[in-house]
Amino acid sequence: MRLFTLEEANALLPEIRRLFQQIDKARAILRRLEPEVKLASERANEGGGGTVFGMQYATALSDFLENIQEILSYGVEIKDFDSGLCDFPHERDGKIVYLCWKRGEERIDWWHDLDAGFAGRQPL
Repeated sequence: MRLFTLEEANALLPEIRRLFQQIDKARAILRRLEPEVKLASERANEGGGGTVFGMQYATALSDFLENIQEILSYGVEIKDFDSGLCDFPHERDGKIVYLCWKRGEERIDWWHDLDAGFAGRQPL
């Protein structure tokens, strides 16, 4: 587990924001194409499983997973895609906690215990 200083975590936020923009784009495509892909899947046993949207869906899914993996590779934990909620492992007063950030926040101003979750956020 990588531990972040507050400065390191805040310095990474522009990249996290950029990756979440890519995740949001991919998720929008996946949601839009879901009915088509579901229909193609239902018809696959009848020989009619192909869809012109298959490649678009596969590309969006690949982009989605690639961007998630990049965030995770930094040591950041994704907690919620809709709100862009992320946790950065951090040492505070000799114990491991999370620095907590969500989309729309300018910088990291919150932390919580590992088992407290978003509801347990406290100001730094």
